[in-house]
Formats: sequence, structure tokens, C-alpha cells
Amino acid sequence: MAELPYLVFADPQGRIYEHPFFRMAAFSGNRPVPLAPSDLIPMPEYSKLFYLPDCPAIGLDPETGRVRVIPETEVEGRKTPCLAVAAFPEPGLVRTHLPAADYRAKKYTLPMWGYTAVGFKRGRYRIAAFRVEDNPRWDPRNYDDRALIPAIQAYRKKQPLGPLVRHLLGCAVDNHCFAAKNLFLQRWEAPLPVSRRCNARCLGCLSLQKEGTCVASQQRLAFKPDPEEIVSVAVRHLELAPEAVVSFGQGCEGEPLTEARLIAASIREIRRRTGKGTINLNTNGSLPDRVRQLADSGLDSIRISLNSARPPFYRAYYRPRGYDFNAVVDSIQAARDRGLFTMINYLVFPGITDQQAEIMSLIQLIGKTGLDFLHLKNLNIDPDLYLRSLPASRSPAAGLRAAVDRLRETFPGLRLGYFNQPKGGQDIIRT
Repeated sequence: MAELPYLVFADPQGRIYEHPFFRMAAFSGNRPVPLAPSDLIPMPEYSKLFYLPDCPAIGLDPETGRVRVIPETEVEGRKTPCLAVAAFPEPGLVRTHLPAADYRAKKYTLPMWGYTAVGFKRGRYRIAAFRVEDNPRWDPRNYDDRALIPAIQAYRKKQPLGPLVRHLLGCAVDNHCFAAKNLFLQRWEAPLPVSRRCNARCLGCLSLQKEGTCVASQQRLAFKPDPEEIVSVAVRHLELAPEAVVSFGQGCEGEPLTEARLIAASIREIRRRTGKGTINLNTNGSLPDRVRQLADSGLDSIRISLNSARPPFYRAYYRPRGYDFNAVVDSIQAARDRGLFTMINYLVFPGITDQQAEIMSLIQLIGKTGLDFLHLKNLNIDPDLYLRSLPASRSPAAGLRAAVDRLRETFPGLRLGYFNQPKGGQDIIRT
């Protein structure tokens, strides 16, 4: 226990401190679990820290070995509330434990980040996470805005500023979307948002949240892009960018399959003009017939999002309208049957994703569909909201590292990672 980092807490102004006595605690789901030093890594430079207003920190008493809610503590001789702190890991890291916090007094919904347990030891923050993919294309150090601004100026001289490009300018400059920045930097994966509508009501939707919850992270697309602008933007990127990918289905739009006709026509025209690069679709996989339509139009790869391989858990998060979980499975199978590079964007949450029942359900799904790639993405959501919204389950949690080890043992040919891959680029993954 003496080797564990100290508790990190914040005062009501958001100033962060190291507690002089209590040690770091961590949660799996809604339960405190033992934390070993081997569960922790130094927090990478481009991770972030958040404090949780109205949520007292929970720490580990090193003398008794018990966890305790710590409503207040002393700072510079004065009593102050002791509020929980969480980390948000930089891309490529999978969190293994949630922050230890008491949510009972909270009357709001936390914004959509991947809240991760954090402590402090020997001059460094330590977070409960592991790296699943080391990919230089998505390293935050490669997204310096000092390079972006002149790149935008150069892009505007060569590409007409239609509504789609203007929208992506906002994504790059205001929302700091890496994919949108790539468009103007002329490299790697760039976005092609097209849809205003969605057939799901995801709890953690990035672009649309009802009043009374948290503010959406991004502004949803408010227009239907012109087909010629879609094609022009895509062809220019595929022709000029190294390791080029263009992706329909972004955090700033609804479900792209609701615009399958527009996407299919765009793909056909893109491929008439260029055979370079990868055309990808990020989707909820709700409409398998439209997946087949897009595959037949020239789509190269598809990434279908899931929070769970168990239908009741899937429904609780996605809240689908007009489709069900079996349609998503059909879409995965349809993509594989059509020869697409087929990925699942698996939204990971400690204490849920690593339950034994979930591991078995995921193994069955992978075995049935034979997908190519499993993304392990931290589910960005208020932990309290997510846990309250899911069905009750008594299935024990094995731990996320153990769950990943089980997947690797069961499917040695399955690629595990964090980011979309261009055609032929899978060999750059390092874990």
C-alpha cells in the first residue's frame, strides 16, 4: 500500500493538490477495487486533468486499508472541500479504472470525457491505463496549431470554401478535431460529415444532447452537403495526402447510413476520379441493406460502434429507433461478406466491458462475424449516468487488462488498436 500514489483532490476553485495522508483509490463500475502499482503508468504529457464539482474524493486510508469519503481537508491552515479529480488520457491509451468519487450530491451531468483514476507520486501524476496502440499519425505532438493556420490559408487558395469546408474549418479551429486538422494539413485521415439525422439516441452523443444534460461536445451538421463538394474535397485529399483516408461518419453529425444514397453516389464519383487512398465509413451499423449498398459502391472499410455485445446493455446506451442489436450484427457480417476491412469501435468502460458475461458475448460475436480489427476506445460519459442507465448485472469483472489478454489468446489474428487504419497500413501499429 505504501507504494501507491497519494490521493489527488481539488478545491472548489479547481486548484489541484496532493493529499499528505490518503492514498489513491479507484473504482471498477460503482465499486472500489484494490489497486496495484502495476496498474498505473506515468500520465503522458498531452493528457488532461478535471475536477468534479460537488463530488467528494474517496481515498484509501494507508493505516486501515479501507476506502473513505473525504468531504473536506486542510489546505494552508484552512478547511476546504476535498473534491475528486480525474484524468483524461491522450489518444491510444485505454483506462482500466474509474476515479473514486462520491456522486450523491451531484445534480448535473458531467461533460463527455473518459474519466480515469489518477494519483500523484514522486513528482508525477499516475493514471490507471495502458497503451493499446502507439500510432504517430494521431500523436497530439503532430497537431500544433502553429502549423495549422498557415496550412488553412494555403488550402483556401486552392479549394473553394463551400459549406462543408467552412463547417470543417470550425471543427479544426474551434473544436480542435484532429481529423479536420488533417484535411487542411493534407495528410492521413480526414472527415466527410454528411448527416443531420440519427436513428439512435446515444447517452453519450457528441453532437446532440437534450436540454438539462451536459452541453454537446460538438455542433451537429445543420445542412446537407452538396455532392460535388463532397467529391471535390475527398478526391483532393486522396490524391495529395500520404496514407490518405476519408471517413464518412463523424462526431459532428448524425448517423451516416441515413444518407446512404448521397454517400453511395459520392463514392462512385470519387472512385471514377481516383483509385487512391481509403474510403471509410464510421457508423452504428443499424441498416445492413445500406451497408451492402455502400460496399457495392466502392467503400473500402467500415467501423461499427458498440458499447456492448449484450443486447440489453447495447439498447440502454444507444436507445435505437427502428432497429435492434441483431441488425448491427447483420451489418458486421454483411461488411465481411462484401470484403470490407471490418472494424468494431468498442466503447470501453471499466467494470462493465470486463465483466465475464460481456467477455463471453464479445468472443461469440467476433467468432461469428470474423471481423478484422477491434478498436478499444474509452467511452466518454459521466460514469454515474452510465452506470445508472444500464441493466443490473452480477457478472464479476476480470479487469480490462485480463479481458484484453483473453481476446488476444482466443483470436491471435485479430488486430487490437485505437485508430482507423489505411489500406495496407496495419503494420504500423505498435502496442
